[in-house]
Amino acid sequence: MEMNEFIQNGLEDVTKVLDRTLDGLTPEELRWQPRPDGKSIGFILFDSIRAEDHLIHTLRGTPQLWESEKWYQKFDKIIDHNGAHYTAEQGAAFVVPNLKELLAYAEVVRKETLSYLKGLKPKDFDRKVNVPRPPAPVAIQAGSTTSPRPPFDPTAGSMLIHLLTRFAERTGEISYMRGLQRGTDK
Repeated sequence: MEMNEFIQNGLEDVTKVLDRTLDGLTPEELRWQPRPDGKSIGFILFDSIRAEDHLIHTLRGTPQLWESEKWYQKFDKIIDHNGAHYTAEQGAAFVVPNLKELLAYAEVVRKETLSYLKGLKPKDFDRKVNVPRPPAPVAIQAGSTTSPRPPFDPTAGSMLIHLLTRFAERTGEISYMRGLQRGTDK
């Protein structure tokens, strides 16, 4: 199996889980926060879609769909709204868009992702890319010396694997939050 097929299969598998998890959720459940400074399912979903749009278009060297298709206007957000690195207060104040609109945005972003993956050759995964370094984990920010930050030398392949693992993590968070609200398997 080629790397692009591996990533595509992973994204498709996780999307099936996400679709089942989101099925039937009410607007209130999408906005629910497990604690006042926590993020909602809607926010986590929004952040995941924005991250995918940002990464794929950074790798492609093209404008994000957020800008080119004016999704920021559809969601009544500013063009610079990237969904990332929110403070607890910003996450709590986030206005969750309509789920149908979020899923429509996710669908067009995923279509772009799959198109990009399809065109990659094995050597393309080793291409060095210029993406911002993610923020340090809290323990490292606080000055912990037990966990030094590893070097950051991203390639297209490492960033696509990061996208897949982050999407799976976020889907797990959403599933857990649904369970907190509804109980197991409901």
